[in-house]
Amino acid sequence: MMVCEFKPGLDGIPAAQSSISRVDGHAGILEYRGIRIEELAEKSTFLETAYLLIWGELPTSEELAAFESEVRNHRRIKYRISDMMKCFPESGHPMDALQASAAALGLFYSRRDLNNPIYIRDAVVRLIAKIPTMVAAFQLMRNGDDAVRPRDDLDYSANFLYMLNESAPEALAARIFDICLILHAEHTMNASTFSARVTASTLTDPYAVVASAVGTLGGPLHGGANEEVIQMLEAIGSVENVRPYVEDCIDRKAKIMGFGHRVYKVKDPRATILQNMAEQLFDQFKPDKYYDIAQEMERVVEEKLGHKGIYPNVDFYSGLVYTKLGIPTDLFTPIFAIARVAGWLAHWKEQLEENRIYRPTQVYNGKHSAPYIPIEKR
Repeated sequence: MMVCEFKPGLDGIPAAQSSISRVDGHAGILEYRGIRIEELAEKSTFLETAYLLIWGELPTSEELAAFESEVRNHRRIKYRISDMMKCFPESGHPMDALQASAAALGLFYSRRDLNNPIYIRDAVVRLIAKIPTMVAAFQLMRNGDDAVRPRDDLDYSANFLYMLNESAPEALAARIFDICLILHAEHTMNASTFSARVTASTLTDPYAVVASAVGTLGGPLHGGANEEVIQMLEAIGSVENVRPYVEDCIDRKAKIMGFGHRVYKVKDPRATILQNMAEQLFDQFKPDKYYDIAQEMERVVEEKLGHKGIYPNVDFYSGLVYTKLGIPTDLFTPIFAIARVAGWLAHWKEQLEENRIYRPTQVYNGKHSAPYIPIEKR
């Protein structure tokens, strides 16, 4: 009998072969299909990046225009889905609302025609187009307002901010939000992507795949960390309180939210880009005291823990950017999902190419040959 070495969390165990993205955690490199994330953030758009991830190549101008047009034409959601969302409790977390809504799309569009390229493309377009609409709709509905209809004259990111805030954003805000989506679109075999691939391997529909991944992303150890970063900065309150807070966390061996990463042993390249974007926002609009606290935290944590490879990750500065864009804290993770749908769909499509259902083994550590005890003797 083969003896398997148990690795908690499957740490370091390859779960797939993939050509979608690559991370070098020691050099601080993230690439999508071989292109550095810094270059995509500077030159690309989210929809172009999504196309790259899902179909493997940068689109021509004609291919990109066609993709953008298809996404624009599928932004609206069925009134029955909208009516369903109105019945969700106002106190419910937006990630729970998004998971239920994404799964509901399968009721309307699922034929599970997974060998049909048209079905594949239609599913990709619908999910990328409709997920932002559902996130914005729930935000308004839980406050007692009707959802805002998408505007066809606005691009992808500007349209989401318009649906969320009921006003068209300034150009800088829309561009920065688009870059945020690029940064969060894909990141190798993380927990939600693994969840997506496991679900995909059963040959279920892509709406169930995305709903499964959304549920995984909602945990505080994955997508929910940026919410906790803002709560942490608010609790610290001032620059003077940073060092005592960090030293107390170290003494208690408590996690400092927004720092450290399973892969990166240097500063997350996405955190560097997000920090630069935060500074642009503060220059154009107004300074933010929490950014000063965040900068001091980075300095103190690097001083205390840099030798252990603990530096800011993508969650540390993303919350500051979203807050400055007027986005409520509990929408941070749903916005993460809006972006990561592109990566999930890329992995769904890749999984289908050479599919084998996931069936890992386990290391059994329970009883052997235990007797059945009749109920009257227990």
